[in-house]
Amino acid sequence: MVLTKEYRICMPLTVEEYRIGQLYMIARHSYEQSTTGEGVEVIANEEVNDEVNGVGQFTEKRIHLSSHLPYWVQNIIPKLFYVTEKAWNYYPYTITEYTCSFIPKFSVSIQTRYEDNNGTTENCLHLTDEELAQRQVDFLDIAYDEIKPHHYKENEDPKLFKSEKTGRGPLVEGWRDTHKPIMCCYKLVNAKFEVWGLQTKVEDYVQSAIREILLLGHRQAFTWMDEWFNMQIEDVRNYEKDMQAKTNIKVKTAMENAEGQEMGDNSQPETPKSPKSPKTPKTPSTAGTPTESKSWFSWS
Repeated sequence: MVLTKEYRICMPLTVEEYRIGQLYMIARHSYEQSTTGEGVEVIANEEVNDEVNGVGQFTEKRIHLSSHLPYWVQNIIPKLFYVTEKAWNYYPYTITEYTCSFIPKFSVSIQTRYEDNNGTTENCLHLTDEELAQRQVDFLDIAYDEIKPHHYKENEDPKLFKSEKTGRGPLVEGWRDTHKPIMCCYKLVNAKFEVWGLQTKVEDYVQSAIREILLLGHRQAFTWMDEWFNMQIEDVRNYEKDMQAKTNIKVKTAMENAEGQEMGDNSQPETPKSPKSPKTPKTPSTAGTPTESKSWFSWS
């Protein structure tokens, strides 16, 4: 059975404010986390028009992260390893899929919708009765859920942070029931790994990793508020493009160096040509869990 969880993450923002904060947070975090040949390489970022969802933004990324995986996963994957992320953003609704070509039985798909409430909508993503019966709901608290010690930063603690531009924060116990404004990210995550003997372990690990990333990313989106709050959508899109270009250079340079060392080649590697943007794929169907989908994860 596919492991399905619906994460509900409340934020002390409006849905429109969150749109800016999310784009800023993802672009900045991708750049900061891109080191030693690992990180996020942007392949495509372009406007799309869908018959059902309207105008949106399509992005395709390569996520290089093999050394961040647990040792038992590293033992079964190539050293130079990346996951492809494809995302269709029709804000306030998004679809994200992750693909790993050499593990065809592994998939993760995410549907997200944002609403101006504190997580009270019971079927925000319009699930069927069968899907509702399989779904596990998990409420995340950006202020009071624990994060791993090596991720903790005092200036990114919502229990301590106070925004100079908005006066919001610090967040106190029970803030999700009293804070105004308030909004909620509803994220339905389907994780599937149909390999006998490893299915439960891998699916549990993926859901645990996703939960941790969501918690950390949304803490940062709030505590970085004073850096993005006055941005307009055009401003944050320009910031996103700038960070993507810098991140791609950072990742590619480190990868070239790593590949040269791996091959024992001391010569200067050729500068690779920029990959061509693939034709924008159509928005995938979200009716149930796709049986042939091959996917992975992001916190968008």
